[in-house]
Amino acid sequence: MRLILLLFTAMLTAGAALAGQVPASSKPDAALPGADGSREQPPGSPETGLPVSLDKIRDALQQAPAQTLRGLNEIPNFKVEIHERPRVSLDDLIKSLDFKAGPVPAGGVYGYEQQRQTWNPTDHPLQQPYAAFSQPELLTVLVENLVGKYLAGKAVNAVTSAERAHAEAAAREEVHRAIAEYCAAQPNHGAGIDICSSDNR
Repeated sequence: MRLILLLFTAMLTAGAALAGQVPASSKPDAALPGADGSREQPPGSPETGLPVSLDKIRDALQQAPAQTLRGLNEIPNFKVEIHERPRVSLDDLIKSLDFKAGPVPAGGVYGYEQQRQTWNPTDHPLQQPYAAFSQPELLTVLVENLVGKYLAGKAVNAVTSAERAHAEAAAREEVHRAIAEYCAAQPNHGAGIDICSSDNR
């Protein structure tokens, strides 16, 4: 790399020097007139007439190259580590749950706190969350919730069980009817076919 750089610099310097001089004569060793009228030798090498010295270039090329960047010849060493999460038991998972906060009010905790501070119960009793209900209405809401929680589930289960039993009976009847139609369509009304025997119906 350094050799290429030096050669490129020498070519640029030679081109710039030649462009500023008068054309060379047929005699390369001819002396040029100086400022005082005397003849002096060109500054380059006497044999080529170039403004640069080839000896200086050779000397520069024979010098030891400068120290290259450290680490270019090193082999990379990569390291991979895999860390497994510790296994969490069900007890640890249940212990990590937070049940202390309780139910969240409508609008969130911060919205509820802002409403409580803005419309305090003493000065604004009708701006409270359940102020729209009178005492009998609140009692009605409470009874409806209790009935829905404890009795409605049993009633729905009873209705669902009755519907399921009715659907199973209808399915059995449909299967028996399909078997009867199949056996009637067979020769000798399905004699010799297991499903058509009277024991399997």
